[in-house]
Amino acid sequence: MSEVLVLKHSPCEDLGELGPVLSSHGLSPRYVQSHLGEPVPAGMDGAVALVVLGGPMGVYDSDRYPFLGDEMRLIEQALELELPALGVCLGSQLIAAVLGAEVRPGTAKEIGWYPVQLRDDSRAEPLWAGVTSEFYAFHWHGDIFELPAGATLLASSQLTACQSFRLGTACACLFHMEVTGKIVQEMVDLFADELAQERLDGRRILDQAVQFLPGLSQVGGTFFGNWARLVVTSSAG
Repeated sequence: MSEVLVLKHSPCEDLGELGPVLSSHGLSPRYVQSHLGEPVPAGMDGAVALVVLGGPMGVYDSDRYPFLGDEMRLIEQALELELPALGVCLGSQLIAAVLGAEVRPGTAKEIGWYPVQLRDDSRAEPLWAGVTSEFYAFHWHGDIFELPAGATLLASSQLTACQSFRLGTACACLFHMEVTGKIVQEMVDLFADELAQERLDGRRILDQAVQFLPGLSQVGGTFFGNWARLVVTSSAG
């Protein structure tokens, strides 16, 4: 099976719904658990794609988390090799930074279940083929990014203008489509202090998960299937 490198930054933020989709397309994920001190590979080591997951740190926290610089160098190499790279939440911010965009704290944190609207340009984007133009996604971020020069803006939310973009072989999604009920529960538990600081109700987030997860699972399944097929096609070429 072809290998996909997966950069992980938090004990509870894993591939979730994306994992089985990769396996069903003959792709084998290999986690690099940066938060546990596992070294970031110096190169892609024959992997055919890169996934960069979410985490509680920020792009500008490289002094506290030196591995972020190593990850950005790996992202840069993947893009130079024209390998597919998918970033989720923190991962999307790292990709944006590598592509020269500013990443900064937003005016307010976007945590919980909020609608995402696909932009008109997404209609011509194969990764979003088959996805409804608006859906509820799971959000957990305080930082936002500008659209990198030359990138195509694919999705927005009411609070955050740039939620998803694509440039070359890079695709970034600030929101989460990979989450399962287990991941949401664990995030609510692990980041309870942040919820309290923002005066947000974790119980409400979990209750809303019952309502919105089935639809998000369909959206994520379609998007991840499209991305996995792109990886397979890219590796075959």
